[in-house]
Amino acid sequence: MGKTTEWPQLSDEELLQFRICDLGLTLESPEIQERVGQLYAELAAKEQVFRPHIYLGDEWFSPEGMLAISIPFYLAHPRLKALEKRMMLEVEGGTPEWFQRLLRHEAGHCFDHTYRFSKRRKWQKIFGSPDEEYAPETYHPKPYSKSFVQHLDNWYAQAHPDEDFAETFAVWLGCDADSAIDWRKQYRNWPGALQKLEYIEELAQEAKTLRPFRTRGNLPCMAIKSKMTLQRYYARRKKENATDYPDFYDGDLKNIFNGEQSLNKKEFGAARFLKRRHKSIVDSVSFWSGEKKFPIETLIKKFVARCETLDLRIGKSEEDTLLNLSAYLATLVNHYLFTGKFKRSV
Repeated sequence: MGKTTEWPQLSDEELLQFRICDLGLTLESPEIQERVGQLYAELAAKEQVFRPHIYLGDEWFSPEGMLAISIPFYLAHPRLKALEKRMMLEVEGGTPEWFQRLLRHEAGHCFDHTYRFSKRRKWQKIFGSPDEEYAPETYHPKPYSKSFVQHLDNWYAQAHPDEDFAETFAVWLGCDADSAIDWRKQYRNWPGALQKLEYIEELAQEAKTLRPFRTRGNLPCMAIKSKMTLQRYYARRKKENATDYPDFYDGDLKNIFNGEQSLNKKEFGAARFLKRRHKSIVDSVSFWSGEKKFPIETLIKKFVARCETLDLRIGKSEEDTLLNLSAYLATLVNHYLFTGKFKRSV
């Protein structure tokens, strides 16, 4: 389909047929300009001379070894944000605060890319080896650890040493000792995280005298060059993120909780059953699988929400239902231990 300036008025079904490169997107969005301007102002306030090149790509990331940040193309227009919301249930970076947090995080990667700090022995002693296997979708976070800052959701600093560094930089950049938010005070009782923040401060002081390394190469995944249709783009992303969708487990839950709708909800409601037997289920699955309770708790909360939405009922005795559910959960947890996902998507 050719370029047009009228695509914002099209239906979702019509819009999905457009190639990304034909949308004519630019960085001129007032929101993007404001957020990028704030990032540059924060870097200037910290007396940092490097400035990441910002461009529209297919997701949030900083290309390896490059002083650049890719912002998802859908953030460049309200109509595309609405489509993203419908297709993916949320808009990553869709609020000013979330957008800024992600920008600071990616700027942290750029800080390392442009000065190559991660090659240093001290960097690796504090954060770990950057050569560790990079699989952020499979890490098992420790929610109460005080060795990592808390910035993005899901304790993302624990995903990999590179992410730990980027998250620590983001906290350092976003805090100002002259304001109500001071990282030294905020993390004074977190010795591991504080050590990392102090190291970022040490590197930042040194960076004032360093010349950024020049990076060469073509920027990857540029929106203006992508011939992928929006339909194909979302089909790919939905497949990659299948387990994040609320209805992903519906078929299995309907098999486990197969009672008739006519049954009394107070006595036979599946959500009520899960809440009533919650502790024993978590304890049992955790004991036999060897997995910590947190991911099991998270999974059961998803089940409760879906059972309420689907209005499911228990169709067998509580003991038989408990046995079937526990076996199902144990299978999911074992898969999670090996792959980082509770269930293979098909």
